[in-house]
Amino acid sequence: MEIIELKNKYEELRVKAQDLKRFLKLDSKKVRISELETLLADSSIWNNPKKSAEIMKEKKILTGDLKIGEQFDRTLGDIEAYFSLIDEDPSLAEEMEREIIHFEKLVDEAEIRNYLSGDQDDTNAFLSIHPGAGGTESQDWAEMLLRMYLRFGEREGYKVEIVELLAGEEAGIKSVTVKFDGDYAYGYLKQEVGVHRLVRISPFDANKRRHTSFAAVFVYPEVDDSIAIEINPTDLRIDTYRASGKGGQHVNTTDSAVRITHIPTNTVAQCQSERSQHQNKEQAMRMLRAKLFDLEMRKKLKEKDRMENEKGEIAWGHQIRSYVLHPYQNIKDHRTNLETGNTVRVLDGDIFDFIKAALKKQ
Repeated sequence: MEIIELKNKYEELRVKAQDLKRFLKLDSKKVRISELETLLADSSIWNNPKKSAEIMKEKKILTGDLKIGEQFDRTLGDIEAYFSLIDEDPSLAEEMEREIIHFEKLVDEAEIRNYLSGDQDDTNAFLSIHPGAGGTESQDWAEMLLRMYLRFGEREGYKVEIVELLAGEEAGIKSVTVKFDGDYAYGYLKQEVGVHRLVRISPFDANKRRHTSFAAVFVYPEVDDSIAIEINPTDLRIDTYRASGKGGQHVNTTDSAVRITHIPTNTVAQCQSERSQHQNKEQAMRMLRAKLFDLEMRKKLKEKDRMENEKGEIAWGHQIRSYVLHPYQNIKDHRTNLETGNTVRVLDGDIFDFIKAALKKQ
């Protein structure tokens, strides 16, 4: 680029970076980090693992935002230094152009991160791939997608681990699940949920005919396996009543039976089988915890089913992206209409442009 073009590009990026810094409200986040550090300095907070984990998570996110601002300031200073020297040494233009390209990437990534506002967006992710109908063809396509996502994880600096894989009989895979460990893994990868369609000359067809294959991708956020059921005593209504019996010596003459109602969820647990009110209350509380646990699990399964249904059928009319390798080279995202002819680069894991476009579209 000519010097004047570099200056115009730099000014455009500088204004954008300043807008992003204002949007991030970095000064208030510095104050909040100090408050969190004060909380963490109190040894009693570590007696509550859930609370301390929440504080650490919040601090990590805020610190990441501060690092973005620091990167902006440092890169702006470097580029301005180049501009101050460029008149004396025009050979610095090439280095300055590289620095501006790097700055553009920083600004672009910071802008995209602002779109990640979901509750689980900053968490690790599990990505699964399932081939559609078509046997070996689709199974081979699923394996190609697996390689693409593994390479994407490497490019983005994620720790990547295959946690489950079922190989095909002849080639490819029948299913696979991969864990991506890193910042905003779920926020980025959930943009890949859907059906991916491949058109190519089949390497398994002796007649070299063109085949169309499908595979579905789905992404889950990593969540703690155990569901902590915390019951606020103020949310409970505890009633006692006289247990029923068969008469005679079995009749309970005291109000030993206990009914506990969890008011927010209207969940009821009751017990009258024990001899004392204290024992019945303990048993009723165990039952209430079990019921609330089941309620939480049902909520999660309902949400999972809803998300699964969004994948649609692994076939025509449901694809989010098409990868055409024959008779021409083209990859197109049908949600955003973004497309590229550099199929090798994309299949080698360079899919961030598609992810960014999907986030912006939302």
